[in-house]
Amino acid sequence: MRSREDKLPKKLLKTGSGGLNCYVSIVLAIACFMLGVNFGTLELQAASVQQSSVVNAIQERGYVLCGVRNDMKGFSVVDRNGRWSGLDVDFCAALAVAVLGSKDAVKYRPLSNVQRYSALAAGEVDVIAGGAVWTLTRDTELGVRFVDTLFHDGQVFLVRKEQAVSSALELSGTSICALDSTRAASGVERFFGSRKMPYVLDLKKHWKDALDTYRDGDCNVLTGDLSVIASERLRLPNPDQHQILPEVVSKEPLGLAVKKGDEIWFSIVRWTLMVLIEAEELGVSSENISQFKTSKMPREQQLLGIGAEQGAPMGLSKDWAYQVISQVGNYSELFERNLGEGSNLKLERGINALWNKGGLMYGVPLR
Repeated sequence: MRSREDKLPKKLLKTGSGGLNCYVSIVLAIACFMLGVNFGTLELQAASVQQSSVVNAIQERGYVLCGVRNDMKGFSVVDRNGRWSGLDVDFCAALAVAVLGSKDAVKYRPLSNVQRYSALAAGEVDVIAGGAVWTLTRDTELGVRFVDTLFHDGQVFLVRKEQAVSSALELSGTSICALDSTRAASGVERFFGSRKMPYVLDLKKHWKDALDTYRDGDCNVLTGDLSVIASERLRLPNPDQHQILPEVVSKEPLGLAVKKGDEIWFSIVRWTLMVLIEAEELGVSSENISQFKTSKMPREQQLLGIGAEQGAPMGLSKDWAYQVISQVGNYSELFERNLGEGSNLKLERGINALWNKGGLMYGVPLR
């Protein structure tokens, strides 16, 4: 009787174990081909089955742990009854819907600027929502990765309406209050210096001093990031008598960040944001979403999971995007109730408008 080696091609026998391994690999590849399976598909299926350490932890504990600020009106604040609200808070609720099916399956942990990155890298929270400006060093040196921008922030100017100006270009010769040891001073210098507009800069060591100086009329303009200025305006007597000028003179993208190394969780956070933006662009909201169930339009079908399994590679249900929109809303709904006309801040969309309406919010195709 011939041995198993006798049945192998002589060329493979001459190459030793390497040849044998090669022969076995070829045989397996042919078998998989005949069964209609390929190695790439097997790898994708394995990744889906394994999911991610973060998703597994979320499912085991039954809620998403979201790192937020607790002092920014419109973004993330908690009232005396322990109820959280804000744009960042609503996005975390959307993540809870995507992974667990309920907007209430989330808990919030207040984190300071010093705490947030170490807490995320250590796995103490699942995601940082807003509040953190996306920069190169933060994205490469702290063990975290930024996913995308939830709110495009930037330096703006606050003036009294009685000054009768509608643009920062009309502020030549003005006095400006700003916080020292921040990028505010360089932002003023770039904007006014490049236009050869004279100005007087009054820098304060504490933000309260800058706000009080402006409130008392000892400077004509208060400058800082939009997210801060919008909130602080409400602390002034008669907030309606003050206006934020339209110019945004710096880039401060408030991003969504996750722990480095978990690609599936990274994708879930990214595509949840894209769903919110795409839904607004298509006119799909929490109020009318049921009307789109029978849509024949490809983009609407892709958004709502009609005849498609868009969430399968991330381990999500077929209707995960539908549930996110129906329970939380689209990006416009989040913005308006927390920052826009439905809020105390009354902010215009500005650069946070959709890309086709002059803004920077751009949803990647869901196909």
